Order: sequence, then C-alpha cells, then structure tokens
Amino acid sequence: MKKKVDAYDVTLRDGTQGEGISFSVEDKIRVAHEIDELGVKYIEGGWPGSNNRDEEFFEKIKKEKLINSQITSFGSTRRAGNTCDEDINLQSLLKSETPVITIVGKTWDFHVEKALKISNDENLEIISDSVEYLKTRTNEVFFDAEHFFDGYKSNSKYALSTLKAAYDSGIDGLILCDTNGGTTPWEISEIVTDVVKKFKKTIIGIHTHNDSDFGVANAIQAVLSGATQVQGTINGYGERCGNANLCSIIANLNLKMNINCIPEENLRKLSDVSNFINELANLPINNKLPFVGKSAFAHKGGIHVSAVMRDSATYEHIEPNTVGNKRRVLVSDLSGKSNIIYKLKELGIEDIADDKLSMILKQLKSLENEGYEFENVDASFELLVKKISGRYKSKIELLETEINTRQIIPSSESSARVKIKIKNETIENSAKGSGPVNALDNALREILIEKYPNLKNLTLKDYRVRVVSGSKGTESLVRVIIETSDMKDSWSTIGVSADIVQASWKALIDSFEYKLMNQPS
Repeated sequence: MKKKVDAYDVTLRDGTQGEGISFSVEDKIRVAHEIDELGVKYIEGGWPGSNNRDEEFFEKIKKEKLINSQITSFGSTRRAGNTCDEDINLQSLLKSETPVITIVGKTWDFHVEKALKISNDENLEIISDSVEYLKTRTNEVFFDAEHFFDGYKSNSKYALSTLKAAYDSGIDGLILCDTNGGTTPWEISEIVTDVVKKFKKTIIGIHTHNDSDFGVANAIQAVLSGATQVQGTINGYGERCGNANLCSIIANLNLKMNINCIPEENLRKLSDVSNFINELANLPINNKLPFVGKSAFAHKGGIHVSAVMRDSATYEHIEPNTVGNKRRVLVSDLSGKSNIIYKLKELGIEDIADDKLSMILKQLKSLENEGYEFENVDASFELLVKKISGRYKSKIELLETEINTRQIIPSSESSARVKIKIKNETIENSAKGSGPVNALDNALREILIEKYPNLKNLTLKDYRVRVVSGSKGTESLVRVIIETSDMKDSWSTIGVSADIVQASWKALIDSFEYKLMNQPS
C-alpha cells in the first residue's frame, strides 16, 4: 500500500503575509475552492481573532461546499494571565466553527523569555491549558511548534518538553516549524527523526520557510525522516523569502517518492491552480517555478530541441502534462532547424521545403541581431514564417504616416494621419489620441474596422517597451511588445526601432495582420 502524507495548505494565512499579497474575502473563497479541487486535505483559512476580513471569510466559507478539504482556523495559545474562557483569541477560534483548529505556541526558550516575558514553566502550562480546552470543543487540534528547530538546537530538552505538554493534553498533531528558515536538511533529518521516535502515536508535521533556499528540500527531508503532514503555500508565497512551495512538494512526493500526497489524477490540475492563484494575487509571474512554471519545460538551444524531438526524456525529468504543464520550444538566434521544425508543426505546417527552412532560420537570426526577440511573440513569428514560405501575403501596406504632438499644460494631445493600401485601394485617415501611439492606433483601427468588421473586438491587453542597446542614450533601439485580445484568444507581437513610435507601429500592424491571417474576412 502506498505511503500517505497529508498536504496542509497555508496560502490563505501564511501566504498572505508575503509582500504585495492581499486577497479579498471573495478571493479567499475562490482560492479555497481551487485548492479543494486539487485534493489538499487541510486549508488554513486565516486568523479569525486578528482581523475582520478573516472573520468574514470563516462566516462565508461555512456556506460553501468543499469536496476534499477541511477548513482550519489558526490562532495562538491563550495569553499569559488569561483563562481559556476569557481569552479572546481562543473564543474567536471556536466561533469560526471549523472542524480543525491549529494553535501556535513558543518552543524556543529564548522567545519565551524575550517575547512572552514569562517563565518556561508558565509557557508549558499555557500550551497544556490551550490544547486541552480546544480538544473538548472541536474535532481536531494541531500544535504549531513555532521556532522549534532553533529551540531544539538551543535547548533540546525544553523544546521537546513543549511538544510533550501538547501531546499529553491530547493534541492530534505536532507541527515542527522552521520559522526563521535557517535550518539545513541534515539538521532537519536528525531532529525530526528524534521527535518521531519520542512521539509515535500522533501526527508529526513539517512547516518550513525558504530563507536559506531549503524550504522544499527541508520539507521533503522531514517526510523521509517520518513526518506525515507537510505544510506549504501555493507558489511559495509568504513572509520574507516565502514558505516552502506546496506545488513542488506535492509533485516531488507523488512523482519522485511514490507517496500519496494528493490523488494521482489531480496532479494535472497543479499548473492551473498555480496560475489561477498567481493571477488572483496580481503578482509578476515567476516562469522559473519548477513543475508549474511556464519555463519549466521550455527549450531554446538547437541541440536540446533536436534531442527532445527524438525522446523528451533527454532533457525533461517528467512529462509536462503530468502536472498540467506543456512543452515549449523557443525560437531565437540560438535556434537550429529542429526549433523551427518543431514550431512549424505546432502551426500545422509540416511540408515546407528545406530551402525555405534555411531562409526562415537566416531571417530569424538576422532579426534577432537587430534587437528582435521571438521567444514569447509567437504571433510575429508565425507571420514571419508564413510570409517567407509564401502562405500569407500582407493585407496592409503602409504608405505614409504623419504625427503631430501638441503639449497643452496640464495635458497633451496628439494627432496622426495614416495612408495605407488595402486590396489595391489607397485609404487615408486622421485621428486624435492621448499620445502618438494611441493616435496612430485610432487612425489605423478606423480604417481597418470598416474594411474588416471582425477586427472590432480587438483590444490592447499589454504594451511593454524595453531599451535594447542602452549605450546611445535616447538614440538607443527600443523593443515594443504588444499583447492583443479578441475576447477569446490573445497573442503577442513585436517591433524594434530607434523610434519608439515606429517600433510600436510595427508591433501594432503585426497584431492586426495576425488576426486577419487566421480569420480572414
């Protein structure tokens, strides 16, 4: 029978303590459903005694139907000098009515003295009281042993006595926390092994932070040493350098160690959950994330691509679709014919002549030398390929543009005149805009929508400018990448020039041409 390790997600509590992360109540409920569908056993929803938003979340989540997960509320042991009945924090935890409660307590004597300013014995009494009180009032209680590894290294006898205080009071699980993220895998191995030997009849969990870049490694090592619950956040969100990335932990346990952390069939949802929560958090995308990142199975070097085309195992440790990701082949000046052939197959072009392949590769390398970058602009690449191979002829021919910018404090206004040729017809139009690029866009769009009504729903999703060669100051080349959407699909195009308006124009024209090429009117 497969060994089982329970996944415990702390994205909605520990994860939100990360810089730049803030979820609304509605966001938190949506995240909870995503993680539930993934098959994670426990979802820590927040600290109900600390803020109104978490209290509202716990009220609303009661009405939601979860399939796989149990919602957990989080708080601390009672305050020194309080009884459990009068402790606001413990009462808030009970008010949340979750089937599982996790409480955090001090296990490092240094913290007991400096933070709580009480005696070591009083801290043990607080832990015992809190656990015993909650155990008679809810189904399952976990004890988060805060700073446990630092405490163990400083005074192992006392650190272990805090665990025993919780254990003797009926705790369901002891969660060993590397709160400062400074413990190494070899230390984790020694300490977790010792704890597992001493507390055989309860769950031993692991909660690691990534301050030494050991977050995932420490969590995996803890499992190897006997831990049966593993905590982390989706995408590794969290305070300072973040928490251990639960996506990587789950994938490693299931795929590398043959341990059932989530149902095997749910692994394919891993990348979608990662992307969904990242988008909801409104953070820059980390393409380099193992397993779930966009670059995790991206290949650029010609030798690599040639080998992957023969057998993906040559440069991939798992099949991308196992975790819901996909293989990507990038095209650049490092590309060989293998890259081009692979990309052409993706575009449905498989019978292109060898001389055309050589022309495409030569043109690609020439453009990359001029400052173009085709790695993430598949629309411009597809246009380039189909033009060279004779499968598409441009529908828009630029004849003339004229830009006029007037500064009127406190605002400015630009106007643009464009003259283009469509189907042997020369058309001229002028329009105004909030800047020269916007004015050009408006002037061109008015002409094209009249000729091609299917372009009406095109919207600009993103507009990025980067200096390609900065040594020439304002004469430097700039690279403009535009992302366009038609409400159904989106695509990216590129333009490069020393003139930002011209670079924008090139990217803009490609965005319209791409739509026309794939949905001709």
